[in-house]
Amino acid sequence: MSQSLNQLEERLQYRFHDAELLCQALTHRSHSAANNERLEFLGDSILNCSVAAILFRRYGKLDEGDLSRVRANLVKQQSLYEIAQTLGVSDFLRLGEGELKSGGFRRPSILADTLEALFGAMYLDGGFERAYAVIERLYTPVLEHVDPKTLGKDAKTLLQEYLQGHKIALPQYTVIATHGAAHNQQFEVECTVPKLDIKVGGSGASRRAAEQAAAKKALEEVQKMPALAKPKAEKSAKAAKKRAAKAAASEAKKAVQVGQAGQLTLASQAESKDVKESREPKDARDATAGASTAPAMTASSHNAPRNAAASPEKSAEKSAEKPAEKSAEKPTDKADAAKQPPAAA
Repeated sequence: MSQSLNQLEERLQYRFHDAELLCQALTHRSHSAANNERLEFLGDSILNCSVAAILFRRYGKLDEGDLSRVRANLVKQQSLYEIAQTLGVSDFLRLGEGELKSGGFRRPSILADTLEALFGAMYLDGGFERAYAVIERLYTPVLEHVDPKTLGKDAKTLLQEYLQGHKIALPQYTVIATHGAAHNQQFEVECTVPKLDIKVGGSGASRRAAEQAAAKKALEEVQKMPALAKPKAEKSAKAAKKRAAKAAASEAKKAVQVGQAGQLTLASQAESKDVKESREPKDARDATAGASTAPAMTASSHNAPRNAAASPEKSAEKSAEKPAEKSAEKPTDKADAAKQPPAAA
């Protein structure tokens, strides 16, 4: 037994410090009370966290929904069962007599649970980093051969997405027959893609299972058609040319609009200049007239009462001054006339 456990450690590329943890991880509940169920519980969490970190680092462009879908597919029972088979875990299982006789060492559920228990034992023995390193090493070959965009999607979804990507109408599913008793019926469903002349059938214990089986066959037929890939490439090339032409037309339109805007701006500036020049003399006259009128009106309005009161006094003074001025002027005029020589005869 010790030799065989060393072989398992070599396949895992992990050496246990505590050999009892390894033995417990390989022990099914049918064998003894010291079984691997608690280690399986712990290992399940270690596995989910490790796979989430691996996907997060590996696929930087996948959103949360796609990451969750891919992780769920990688940690499901079938995926764990396949990894356990590559490690040969069934050769090291400790099972009760009943499970040995019924072939428990080949049962997918037992092998998947044992692998999770091994991850839990590694965590307790060496810490998370060492357990993570083993999980990453085991899942790297798996991730090299999967498409994260399609992993975990059922046949009906994949067929629908494929047809929609090629602008083809969705498939039609028709139940053509049912067999067996009510509690154990078998359904036969036909899947047709009229545009591609595809008509295939599938069967299953339920209508959904039969539709999935038919969709899988239809998807295989569709993917065999090379003619679908060429038009898609041509369409993409045409679409690229169309986008380039549209972009060029948009740039040209913008250039024309910019030129027109420049011309309109120049014309608007010239027009405003002409209008300003034509209106400038009138505005100047108006300003001059306003300047001369306003003070006069202001002065007259302020001095009107004073002028009205002083007008009688000024008229009296003028009437008294005028005779005196005339009398003073007349003698002077006579004296000047006497001094002048007589005119020649």
